Amino acid sequence: MPLELLLILVVGGISAIALLLHLSGRSKSKVMTEPQARDAWMRQFPESPIADLTLARDGHAAVIRTADDSAPLGLVWSFGTDTVARFLEDAKLSPCKKGLHLRLADFSAPAVHLHLDQPEAMLWQGMIEGASAPQSHPQNHPPVQEV
Repeated sequence: MPLELLLILVVGGISAIALLLHLSGRSKSKVMTEPQARDAWMRQFPESPIADLTLARDGHAAVIRTADDSAPLGLVWSFGTDTVARFLEDAKLSPCKKGLHLRLADFSAPAVHLHLDQPEAMLWQGMIEGASAPQSHPQNHPPVQEV
């Protein structure tokens, strides 16, 4: 079989599959409910129980506060018809026109764009920046170390 014909068949087949998936509605992002967001987090981090969960209005993302206060915030977001969960440790946050842009210190998920309206974006930015702010110790008292 000539290479040109094989290339046309492969590209045409992949395009047809992508078109069928899109037309059948399988290319839409998953819309989560609060229990689904909890399940998505626990599927990836069963050792980190959830203390608080804030679900985005559109259901495509949720900020997770774990029961362990020393752990950073977590984030669950839609990735196609599935979900992804990551801790927001060392995340770089920047507001953008349609929400927030997070750069994560994780090569498997280097960046996330969250589509949030303006008030919701400000709330989430406050939560994320507040959780990542360094805890200062008084200058006169060194940090207490447990033995």
